[in-house]
Amino acid sequence: MKKNFMIALWFTLVTTVMFGIVYPLAVTGLAQLLFPVRANGQLIEKNGKTIGSRIIGQAFSGTRYFHSRPSSAGTGYDPTSSGGSYLAPTNKALIERVKGEVQKLQIENPAASVPIDLVTSSGSGLDPDISPAAAEFQIPRISLSRGINENDLRTLVRKHTKERDLGFLGEPRVNVLELNLELDAVHASR
Repeated sequence: MKKNFMIALWFTLVTTVMFGIVYPLAVTGLAQLLFPVRANGQLIEKNGKTIGSRIIGQAFSGTRYFHSRPSSAGTGYDPTSSGGSYLAPTNKALIERVKGEVQKLQIENPAASVPIDLVTSSGSGLDPDISPAAAEFQIPRISLSRGINENDLRTLVRKHTKERDLGFLGEPRVNVLELNLELDAVHASR
């Protein structure tokens, strides 16, 4: 009995050290060595200050910027509270919220259909990307607000459009933070 207890105790201690300390340190070390930018959250810095991440969305407001999709994570883009709204497509609260958002956006651009990703949140609530259609929908507002030619904005959106991974995975997407940063850098004087 004592022998079995000692074997179990040693097995517990060895596996705890191996899988609770050695393995996580080895994986973290390899990630830091092979993929340092990704391992550290793909942070974006400007003038030595961290202003965001390529993989976690953030809210933009005002008429001069491209807006991200709505977030259901906490009070909005809270990485400690990641998650969707968990409302079913037939839920009255969701339907009313989406109708209200669509009506607001149709005032902004009455000639175009409102892309679905501008009125619905992603499953994580932290999506940093919008569809090219959502970016295109916002071009007239930004053009009017900044006094920039719409074709110049379309060129900027195309430059920041990432195609499907490996040619077939996912959908084309535009990273909102990167797009807005370049918009400020290229058109700061306007």
